[in-house]
Amino acid sequence: MTADNSIVFPGLGISVDPSRTAFEIFGFSVYWYGVIIGIGFILGLLYALSRVKWEKIKEDDFLLVLIISLPVSVICARAYYVIFYSSLYFTDGKFDFMRAISIRDGGLAIYGGVIGAFLCAFIICRIKKISFLKVSDCVAVSFLIGQGIGRWGNFTNQEAFGTNTSMPWGMFSDKVKEYLIENRADLIEHGIEVDIFSPVHPTFLYESIWCIAGFFIIYYIMRKHYRFAGQLILCYGVIYGLERAVVEGFRTDSLYLGDTNIRISQILSAVIAALCFAILIAKFAELKKNPKPYNPVEVLPADKDYVVKEFFEDTKERRSVKKAQKKKIAKQEKMLKGIDVDAIAAEKERQALEKEEYKQEKKAEKKLAKKQAKELADVQRERIREKEQQAARDDTGSDQPTDRQLAKMQKQKVKEKEKQLREGKDNGKNN
Repeated sequence: MTADNSIVFPGLGISVDPSRTAFEIFGFSVYWYGVIIGIGFILGLLYALSRVKWEKIKEDDFLLVLIISLPVSVICARAYYVIFYSSLYFTDGKFDFMRAISIRDGGLAIYGGVIGAFLCAFIICRIKKISFLKVSDCVAVSFLIGQGIGRWGNFTNQEAFGTNTSMPWGMFSDKVKEYLIENRADLIEHGIEVDIFSPVHPTFLYESIWCIAGFFIIYYIMRKHYRFAGQLILCYGVIYGLERAVVEGFRTDSLYLGDTNIRISQILSAVIAALCFAILIAKFAELKKNPKPYNPVEVLPADKDYVVKEFFEDTKERRSVKKAQKKKIAKQEKMLKGIDVDAIAAEKERQALEKEEYKQEKKAEKKLAKKQAKELADVQRERIREKEQQAARDDTGSDQPTDRQLAKMQKQKVKEKEKQLREGKDNGKNN
């Protein structure tokens, strides 16, 4: 036999003795169940707030949605549980309202809370004209953080466990045994045979591990393969729905549909997972058929982006941001069409270099032709000057060479000069 509150894992040789009470305030006990759920909620909220600006949502609008949706989700989670476990809240044929609203001993159905929160958030987003899909993407990863941590509250309460198992991580406690004894008849009625002295599945642990793994999966998708608003919440529906559909089959505290053996959460989870997966496939098929991002969170045009307008008041800076975003949109569209953007950029750079080299060659040829024309003009001027000098000498009758001799000498000089120019021109072409 184990101690009253101790939990043992016989296959692992581990025994823990968790206290339900974390601390007391003015004689009021605060349970670890509430503390752990609170920690999960705070961490999920902090992460969601870090995503708000990236999703281009005003922080005040997001907090408004959260503040209203949170109490609604708690009420709906409790109402969901009470509705399907209504027999527990009737005493002598009368409904015990105070017991029904007490959540200190647990009794919150996650699906009731999620459905209530989403309906409330949808209504507020429509009223405030906020993108419901973007808000949903903000909280998708946060849900997995909160659920992955919050499930350990079930561990301190010693609840949300499964049927018998021979696996080494099977758990056992006096409270587990008491629960199985009290509910043995109901379990048998639903076709579940249990051994009250054997370890059971720690299904809270399965869900915690699955949710934490789901967090990393969606985070990777968000960083590398985020294509449209609503994609992350659909991925959450697939991941969590699949997990709950599998793990719910091991649990001994499932909610059943009337007198049947149909587990409500299991069927609902399977439907949600299948529906979200089908929508994802349809969205990606639409993107492939028409490869232009619709409602792209990460490349919202600057003229529709109040975050850009809020942080960049200067018109020049705003134009610069808009231009950069247009380039990003064009690049993303080409990538969706399967075009190698980097190869195109490299080819354009090569063509630009070739064009610049061609310009430089033309410039050098033009410069050489100009130099040769100047030298030729100088030769012609020298020839005219010499003719003028010869004419002057002829007029004075000085003993100088005859005109024929001067002309021959001048012609010889011109030929030599022209020969030098031709040789210089040929050398310039060779270079």
